[in-house]
Amino acid sequence: MLAEDSTLLREGLVRLLVEEGHEVLAAVGDADALLREVEARPPDLVVVDIRMPPTHTDEGLRAALRIRERRPAVGVLVLSQHIERNYAAQLLTSSAERVGYLLKDRVAQVEEFLDALDRIHAGGAAIDPEVVRQLLIRTTHTDPMARLTPRERGVLETLAQGHTNAGIAEQLHISLSTVEKNLNAIFDKLELPHTTGYNRRILAVLRYLES
Repeated sequence: MLAEDSTLLREGLVRLLVEEGHEVLAAVGDADALLREVEARPPDLVVVDIRMPPTHTDEGLRAALRIRERRPAVGVLVLSQHIERNYAAQLLTSSAERVGYLLKDRVAQVEEFLDALDRIHAGGAAIDPEVVRQLLIRTTHTDPMARLTPRERGVLETLAQGHTNAGIAEQLHISLSTVEKNLNAIFDKLELPHTTGYNRRILAVLRYLES
């Protein structure tokens, strides 16, 4: 399902997704209509703009958070015209699975957009690289991020975009064992709990979105 108040972009996304073999159950222009459609027939995935009518502030984000709460099996990809740190952090800290945050410019890069949808549908995350870079910026000397080496920071940024270990290795042109070694070092330096599962990986970024 799609929720985008720009008719041109909304119809363009519908055409793109249909051409790529996806079924678009609904394409609406406001957040309330999206919530009604999701309740009537829950989709696999929702694509929603952050700023929606009537106030064009955070209607889309609030709808996304509500869907995350009521329908956790539904993947949510939020689109934003600009990087909005508070909104991104609020969405990403709500869950580390089946969630994405992309700048609208990324939609024009069709392969990246479709890859993001696939990753979210598979239970992972897809975070715009520029969003990750902006969210990781810190200015204080006490920031635990300062403990990371440049290589570890690069691995963390790529991890936060939703890539698997193999994907990180491919993106950074390093070996899989180097990725694993750097991830272990990141978890230790950031003092993350020794729990299993995908969430711990994403916590390496999300912990500092909250701080």
